Amino acid sequence: MTEGIRGKVVVITGASSGLGAATARRLANEGAIVVLAARRRDRIEALANELSTGERRVLAIATDVTNKDQVKALVDETVAAHGRIDVILNNAGLMPLSPIERLKVDEWDRMVDVNIKGVLYGIAAALPHMQRQKSGQIINVSSVAGHKILSSGAVYSATKFAVRALSEGLRQEVKPHNIRVTIISPGAVATELIDQISEADIQSAVRARTTFAVPADTFARMVAFAISQPEDVDVNEILFRPTRQES
Repeated sequence: MTEGIRGKVVVITGASSGLGAATARRLANEGAIVVLAARRRDRIEALANELSTGERRVLAIATDVTNKDQVKALVDETVAAHGRIDVILNNAGLMPLSPIERLKVDEWDRMVDVNIKGVLYGIAAALPHMQRQKSGQIINVSSVAGHKILSSGAVYSATKFAVRALSEGLRQEVKPHNIRVTIISPGAVATELIDQISEADIQSAVRARTTFAVPADTFARMVAFAISQPEDVDVNEILFRPTRQES
């Protein structure tokens, strides 16, 4: 698998924990040149120090994906440092589940800003460079919730359905530029997402339903598989769940 990964320049948003951090570790160990982005500067700098070696210096760039100028600067700095961008993993996301009737409007706004607009800003930042290169891969993170509506998760599911729609439209448009587009839709994975649920009863219920969650490196393996494929193979979507997950 490392043959298709080694030497590729990969930007990862939401890299401070969970799926992003696990993916950074796996790809770096397989020879990729990773660039870490997240709001929590201390977290990504610690991870960058962990992954850096004498020959490899990992960049950590504090980035809020809801700010399009910061996302553009992230990608432009990556290209300035490494000469290209081969992959962007638009991974940053929020999951503050709640029934619509509780009217958590601020949380809805935040999910739209991060889960949808953050992905769009990542695409907008990376696409011009990839068009010029005539190569690249854009990987967007959806969810099982982007295939079916979660209980108390209508707004979250809506954002993840949107990611799938955007990604499929993008895939069709970028064929002339030799760019690949991949959607990864995880089921229950052990991350900090559940901690973001502000409604105590919903958080408790979700924890009870996901005791079988798989580790974050499971997601990282899926990303590595998609990236490692030869240039003439475009892995369009990976949907996975823990074996014990029914819904």
